[in-house]
Amino acid sequence: MIARRMAATAFCVALFAVALPHARAQGVPAAKTPQETGMSAERLKRLSAAMKSAVDKGEIPGAVVLVGRNGRIAYLESFGFRDREAKAPMKPDAIFRIASMTKPFVSLAIMMLAEEGKLSIAHPVSRYLPEFKEMKVGIEKKKDDGSIEVVTEPALREMTLHDLLRHTSGLTYGAPGRGPLKQAWLDAKLLDNGQTNAELITKLAKLPLVHQPGAIWEYSMSTDVLGRVVEVVSGMPLDRFIAERIAGPLKLPDTGFSAGEGKKDRAAVPQADPSTGRAPTIPPVTADLAWKSGGGGMVSTAMDYARFCQFWLNGGELDGVRLISRKTVELMTADHLPPGVRMGPDMTPVFQALLPGREMGQGFGLGFGVRTATGRNPLPGSVGDYYWGGAYGTYFWIDPKEKLFAILMMQAPAQRLPFRYLMRDLVYQAVVN
Repeated sequence: MIARRMAATAFCVALFAVALPHARAQGVPAAKTPQETGMSAERLKRLSAAMKSAVDKGEIPGAVVLVGRNGRIAYLESFGFRDREAKAPMKPDAIFRIASMTKPFVSLAIMMLAEEGKLSIAHPVSRYLPEFKEMKVGIEKKKDDGSIEVVTEPALREMTLHDLLRHTSGLTYGAPGRGPLKQAWLDAKLLDNGQTNAELITKLAKLPLVHQPGAIWEYSMSTDVLGRVVEVVSGMPLDRFIAERIAGPLKLPDTGFSAGEGKKDRAAVPQADPSTGRAPTIPPVTADLAWKSGGGGMVSTAMDYARFCQFWLNGGELDGVRLISRKTVELMTADHLPPGVRMGPDMTPVFQALLPGREMGQGFGLGFGVRTATGRNPLPGSVGDYYWGGAYGTYFWIDPKEKLFAILMMQAPAQRLPFRYLMRDLVYQAVVN
């Protein structure tokens, strides 16, 4: 017993000797030991060992993992390489492309504007973006000769900002199937990094919706449309709004739509696949892309995102800076999917534990997935926890019941799902008080 305690103490000293200087530099309180937050240092070794093993096996290039509980950092550790090919070690202040972990920032921007009386999420999108006034819904039908054609029918109602926030808009990231409807979405080149948000809206408004608004939950370009709404309503480019109204006040110095060339030596990059010699296509964090994608264009660090998570746990306030009210946070983190909404397209079981679905006790709020029930999901958590991840490998969740948040930062798209499962298991098993 004494030996185990000594080992745990040594682990804490080694870990926090590296982590604390950076944590204090960013103004984030850090616990002296994980035990002070009700977490076990000895059990956190399992998380460290698993991440180190993944690096050693070549599964991931490297990662930064951060866990906060009871208002303090309980665990912060970096693993492997920031750039494996260059043999550059990963450090806690590495900067990552966070992909869809951008969405909570843009959802927050919308709700800030709602609190200022500049928009209502109950309004039709066309009130702010007239291009969406008379949208049609596409339906694929088989002709007598066996070919497939797309016919359209009027939308039964207009999509609202509420639909965009909860992904019931009728939009998609790529229509399911292999028919002409999907091809029309692909041909539109909606993910062009050279476009502006205004140009994206022009493209989208010409396409048929894939579902009737409000009928089906489908993860989509809805938050990209919200990014353009922010621009129109605020009169500011999206990147400037995020910088001046959110990242600046919350003291997130490394969060934005690019990191700048001066931070190149902190950029995390993906590793090449040994079987092909090719690395995943992830824009460099230093690239200032023309498209400020509200759905996935931002960069950040584990420490910046930790401050962002603590902001939510605090009910919309951090270090005396309040951006939204506690009641708005409650609204955003509640389940907004009515009982009649169906899930689509079909997801494999590995996705189902992480995405909305009544059978898994999951719903969706205004920018986050939310847990709605116990006993249905194979992953540990609490009713009311909310979360999301990015396609490039990043992931976070916030558990108000446990006063806990956890962040995984890595650039390994193919490994993102297994490591989200791993994080859930190994963080919660370390909660002891």
